[in-house]
Amino acid sequence: MPHVSLQNVTKVFGEDTVALDDVSIEITAGEFVVILGPSGAGKSTLLRILNGLTEPTTGTTQIGGSPVSESGSDVGMVFQMHYLIESLSAYRNALTGALARTSNLKSVLTLNRTDDKRAALHALETVGLLSDAEQRAGTMSGGQKQRVGIARALVQNPSLLLADEPVSSLDPKAARDVMRYMRQAARERELTTIASLHQVNIAREFGDRFIGVRDGTVVFDGSRAELSMDIIDDIYYTDSESTPISRGETESFAHDSTTASDTGVTADSENTASRNHHTSANTNAETETDADTDTDIDTGEAQLWAQIQSMRFSLELNVQFLFDVYSGLS
Repeated sequence: MPHVSLQNVTKVFGEDTVALDDVSIEITAGEFVVILGPSGAGKSTLLRILNGLTEPTTGTTQIGGSPVSESGSDVGMVFQMHYLIESLSAYRNALTGALARTSNLKSVLTLNRTDDKRAALHALETVGLLSDAEQRAGTMSGGQKQRVGIARALVQNPSLLLADEPVSSLDPKAARDVMRYMRQAARERELTTIASLHQVNIAREFGDRFIGVRDGTVVFDGSRAELSMDIIDDIYYTDSESTPISRGETESFAHDSTTASDTGVTADSENTASRNHHTSANTNAETETDADTDTDIDTGEAQLWAQIQSMRFSLELNVQFLFDVYSGLS
């Protein structure tokens, strides 16, 4: 049984905005899958459906054999914007991944279970930040903050990790660091991972399986060896209708495979100049323009952290008030 299954999934916004059109995908446990496609292709809508934030108009989605609506904390999410609580340490931010297992009051007071505290430290170690556990998030670089965001998702102890353009705002080195730690975490924990990316060179470096999406349909599904530059052109540049390319139906491009090793970067020098405009444009591309925008996910996440901060502030005021009253009585 596949770990993730989408069968004939269609998502329509409003009356006629088709974000996904009859998409069927099956992903086995432990796969590291990268979704490629131009802005507006439907990548983020696909992730939202798997995260339970958006329901498909038609079709079925399952995670671990159960409907997405029943998956709950089995799904971890890494966002474009990390939305850490910058006044808190990296450790305290990672620990918020245990909110589903901890009451709000205990979370505010950091009265988490010992197992959760250990999980937060282990997650920070996984992303290379254990020595910076006590550093305030607000003083960290963008790449470090995103790694804390990964640690927070890992503390949820999910069976599926989703990442929506997790390195779009980072420089190339930081982006590779984040992707390397994410892949390392996935392999150590046998964690099924689905990440949407715009940077094709980084995708080819770290992905094991690639799903190309254009105009709400899957136009490619294959391995790194099968992801030739011609297919990348089909995914990003072909305007006319084309037949979807399924796994195993394309030729094996040995030269592409060997230049995209686990630690190396693709080196198609003869194609570099013609693709530079594509890579740079997509690195800073706008988020997808579905009726349900990417910021919907980030806004919900931000609201949650804002509520936590508000609770902390209220608690501190109440403690100060009681102290003042006690001092006055004394």
